[in-house]
Amino acid sequence: MNICVRGLSSVYEPENVARLFFANARLVRRLPRKEDGVLARAGRRLAAGVRLGGRCTVLYAPRPADEKQAELALAGLVYELLKQATGVRPPWGMLTGVRPVRIIHDRRAAGLSDEAIHRLFVDTYDCTEAKFRLAKSIADLQRHILAARKPRDYSLYIGIPFCPSRCSYCSFVSLSTQREGRLMEPYLEALCREIEAIRDRAEDCGLDLKTIYIGGGTPTSLSADGLRKLMGTVAECFDLSRLEEYTVEAGRPDCTDAEKLAVLKEYGASRISINPQTFSDAVLERIGRKHSAADILRCFEEARAAGHDNINMDLIAGLPGDTVEGFAKSLRTALSLSPENITVHTLTLKRASNLVIDHADSDYGDVAAMLEECGALADTGYQPYYLYRQKGTLQNLENTGWCKPGKEGYYNIYIMEEVHSILSAGAGGSTKLVQPGGAKIERIFNYKYPAEYISGFDTILQRKEGASEFYARYLDPQTAG
Repeated sequence: MNICVRGLSSVYEPENVARLFFANARLVRRLPRKEDGVLARAGRRLAAGVRLGGRCTVLYAPRPADEKQAELALAGLVYELLKQATGVRPPWGMLTGVRPVRIIHDRRAAGLSDEAIHRLFVDTYDCTEAKFRLAKSIADLQRHILAARKPRDYSLYIGIPFCPSRCSYCSFVSLSTQREGRLMEPYLEALCREIEAIRDRAEDCGLDLKTIYIGGGTPTSLSADGLRKLMGTVAECFDLSRLEEYTVEAGRPDCTDAEKLAVLKEYGASRISINPQTFSDAVLERIGRKHSAADILRCFEEARAAGHDNINMDLIAGLPGDTVEGFAKSLRTALSLSPENITVHTLTLKRASNLVIDHADSDYGDVAAMLEECGALADTGYQPYYLYRQKGTLQNLENTGWCKPGKEGYYNIYIMEEVHSILSAGAGGSTKLVQPGGAKIERIFNYKYPAEYISGFDTILQRKEGASEFYARYLDPQTAG
């Protein structure tokens, strides 16, 4: 399938609406003859056409004078055309954005009633009632949390780009500890220096740290001594007693043991993630995991023994070779452990993942039916507390974090709803500087790969000075302009 958009300076909206129906379609300048394709054109009037299986269908509409409105109107025309031609109604309608819950927050802030927001989602965006109710319930839960945010709040993200092995669906920067283990020590040295620099920068700007999140990769791919060094540096730099939350991903049981779990607890982690993705040994092997479901159960038991009382577990719907029954069994197993959070992701086909590069598997099962099994979470007392979507997600579905009452993952809410700055340390880190209200967002990027990060460390420190400039410009009342 091909997509061709003409007559607009920006093709983003019509292109991405077309991808709701044809995820792997190519954007082309001209449609090849006799091949299936979608053509969207903004001339004196808007036109959208599709050739599908030799059959052509065309719709027309008036063109708005405003360029942006024309782009949105053309996207809507493409959506109606493809819904008719394919018989498919995407569950989130024509919404293509990452943050549907943010739309509710923003519209409420602008004075819209909940009834008007409901009409926007269901009538304008063609979102299903079920998806709107999910988004609204999350917005309602988050409301009091977001209302307490202050202009100089921030969170700290620390990245460990190493793993025991690479999962087939993964697109993150993550090096094998077996092949690239020699980089771990110099990487950790530089990382600790960057954390100290962030501390200095935050103090200069008068910022107030709310949450810390150590992610990856797999942070527990570090040795126990490496974790002590990293988390010891964090404890020296910041007052952990004032934090709302301190999360460390301990996601892989093939590199997480009782000693490391004890270190995480000793050095202040208040929340950890142990991520099975699935409890099927066959599916684990198929996605490149070097551990069994029994190893996950062992790791969870050791975490509880170490005193961890706020544990998240990730599951993925749509893993190659999984089934609705298999996913439901994994969900029941997770529920039997009674973790404080269960995050259900829908498999996303990322261009940098081995699944896409190798064209390995296409047996992803009925993902929508898998997500319907998540009703068991609500029946067991969990509630959805954050949600996001990604390009390339199977069947245009979503990722949802569920929690026991009072066990929301604050960092996840803050980064997804963009309510305060996230200062990032480590390779691939993206510092996101947020003006109060989200009116202005600026980003500062670290080098992507560990070797670049180490060799270009001085440049990374220079870039961090942009945080001081941002806060002086937008929050310092003594600074003009």
